[in-house]
Amino acid sequence: MLAFAGNSLLCRLALRGAHIDASSFTLIRLASGALVLTLLLRARGESLRENGSWWSALALFVYAGGFSWAYLSLSAGAGALLLFGAVQASMLGYGLWRGERLHGVQWLGLVLACAGLVGLLLPGATAPEPAGALMMLLAGIAWGAYSLRGRGVANASASTAGNFVRAVPLALALVIIALPQAQCDGEGLMYAIGSGAITSGLGYAVWYSVLPHLRATTAAIVQLCVPVIASLGAVVLLNEALSPRLGLATVAVLGGIGLVIFKRGRN
Repeated sequence: MLAFAGNSLLCRLALRGAHIDASSFTLIRLASGALVLTLLLRARGESLRENGSWWSALALFVYAGGFSWAYLSLSAGAGALLLFGAVQASMLGYGLWRGERLHGVQWLGLVLACAGLVGLLLPGATAPEPAGALMMLLAGIAWGAYSLRGRGVANASASTAGNFVRAVPLALALVIIALPQAQCDGEGLMYAIGSGAITSGLGYAVWYSVLPHLRATTAAIVQLCVPVIASLGAVVLLNEALSPRLGLATVAVLGGIGLVIFKRGRN
């Protein structure tokens, strides 16, 4: 969870200081993540062959690109909350569309989470910048789709590596399109590689290694701490203010989603 929250902090550090442009950050992040995941697979004697898919790679690319562009204007804490809320909302929405049913407290939790997101996005002095918020919501929906496509995959680590490799040419095409705005200094390169190789590549490798040993409800609930870690890290490392609006929205969104997940697990 520290690695997942670190993605928000590293991306915001890189883009807030104009050390790198969003499309270059996306490419370097995906390329360095693909390299680390491929090396880990080879060290275990596994192959990338026939692992991953182009549709999942497209979802991964949309997530990574939207994530980078959103952090041109969003604070790390607000971005992480919007991302997490959109991921969970899209996956819950898919479940409802497929016929799953919520009961009692779960509906209360869903309404509470939605109210928290709406409250965060309402116009005001501390509201997130609309374009950045829209990009992060899109990134969250894409990550939700990516997660749904990955359910039931026999080898999640190998599939993730294959998807990262396939997403690299998509990110390269984006860099070519946005070439006039391209920029990157040593600090930006370091942040992008750290995000791809460490907090993405190694982070996903660790997550998928422990995931089989966790109950589904436990795995879902433990992810609730990611926006909290990102918000606290932003206060300490980026000197970002934790506004009352963001604090209340965090409690509402995470508390609401927690009610839905915990009740589902008990059922």
